[in-house]
Amino acid sequence: MSFLFIPFYIRFLGIESYGLVGVFLVLQAVLSILDLGLSTTLNRELARLSVQQQNAMEMRDAVRTIEIPYWALALFVGAILLLSTPYLASHWLKLDRLPSETATQALRLMSLAVTLQLPSSLYAGGLMGLQLQFHYNTVLAFIATFRNAGAVLVLWLLSPTIQAFFIWQCISALLQTFLMGAFLWRSLPKAPTPSAFHFHLLARLWRFSAGVGGISIFAVILTQLDKIILSRLLPLDLFGYYILASTVASSLNRVAGPIFNALYPRFSQLVAMGNMEELTLSYHKASQLMSVLVFPLVMILSLFSRQILILWTQDTKIAESTSLLLSLLIVGSALNALMHVPYALQLAFGWTSLALYTNFVAVLILGPLIYAMASLYGPVGAATVWVFLNTCYIFISLQIMHHRLLPDQKWRWYKNDVGKPLIIAISITILGKILSGYIFSPSFTLLLIISMYLTALLGSISFTPAVRGYLLNRLLGHHPLRYGHRKNRSRI
Repeated sequence: MSFLFIPFYIRFLGIESYGLVGVFLVLQAVLSILDLGLSTTLNRELARLSVQQQNAMEMRDAVRTIEIPYWALALFVGAILLLSTPYLASHWLKLDRLPSETATQALRLMSLAVTLQLPSSLYAGGLMGLQLQFHYNTVLAFIATFRNAGAVLVLWLLSPTIQAFFIWQCISALLQTFLMGAFLWRSLPKAPTPSAFHFHLLARLWRFSAGVGGISIFAVILTQLDKIILSRLLPLDLFGYYILASTVASSLNRVAGPIFNALYPRFSQLVAMGNMEELTLSYHKASQLMSVLVFPLVMILSLFSRQILILWTQDTKIAESTSLLLSLLIVGSALNALMHVPYALQLAFGWTSLALYTNFVAVLILGPLIYAMASLYGPVGAATVWVFLNTCYIFISLQIMHHRLLPDQKWRWYKNDVGKPLIIAISITILGKILSGYIFSPSFTLLLIISMYLTALLGSISFTPAVRGYLLNRLLGHHPLRYGHRKNRSRI
């Protein structure tokens, strides 16, 4: 939904005001570090406790124990943000035509929206721990429609101003948090006594939470530093172009995020049961699924970025200013998406130190590099560092992880889970790129892009045994292969 309505936002607000929407997205990402790993901790805790029925009281107490300090922290930080908005508007943003007063009002409203939405992450983590993906996705789909379609209607029918846009974001954020919380509490098993805050529970969970929180802090620095620096260096309209490319590239999170959400609690259960055979099989299945969903999409978006942006925005200037940025950012985001399944495996084992130390070293080295490249080469320099960072993750961090957790599965992951579908997707889309040079009609270009994507998708599926086997069984009317089915083991 957010992807679909971006051209309407730009049309109603203008590219400079859309730059403020980019600031809002950066603020959301930066303040996600206030989660401090608590949503991930609740996810793992509920997944672990749900293995046995008698843990109902402990599950409810765990939610209450984490919920109270979470809300307190969100409100405290929200108050600080509201007080600091005049400084940010006058000393940080480089405004051109937009009045300073308008920017200050927008910053206040976005601060309120972020504060109201932050606790929804905790409730979402709880729903994922209970493996209630349907409940979570139902709320998310409804809120996405309500937030984005509603914002367009408000801008169209009521007031085409940035203030009206952010007022609607505040309403949407409050509704999202309320619905997520209501679904989580209704889904928890019944207990004989009311839930209560227990300090000893918080003390027991703090080590894992601190590790995940440290990972999140460094990850936010690495993923948002380019935007923070560029928001200071670039005029707001040029920053809007970078945010546009970044938003499209982040669409891969719509693919990787749900896979992580589904697999992380499942991995946690298998680790708790000590079922390494099932865990290994699940790991390869999920990795192959990630490759199939990511590679065809990223190759199409990177090679046909200009054509897609023209078809999408109907604006040649936007396409020319954004296409190279999109190609670079989408490649980096694809590499980052591949890390989601290995990261879920690390968290399931409670092993946070690898990601923590990796991100810490990356911040020390790449933090100054991002600033230097962004200062020298602007948006393109910052996007190049994003590609370099995630390449290092794939070829360094994953080597260490496999050595400890799945020592005999490393090359199977590189060759079967990732290598084969990648080669197929690259080969097919490069052929499509060559053919596109002979096509001059926009309708035929769109048809070629869709055809190349579907062909690359089918080709990737054919070279991933787990995904291919699952789909064949569904098409043939057989019962889908469950985790651990013997028939698929030798082929994965």
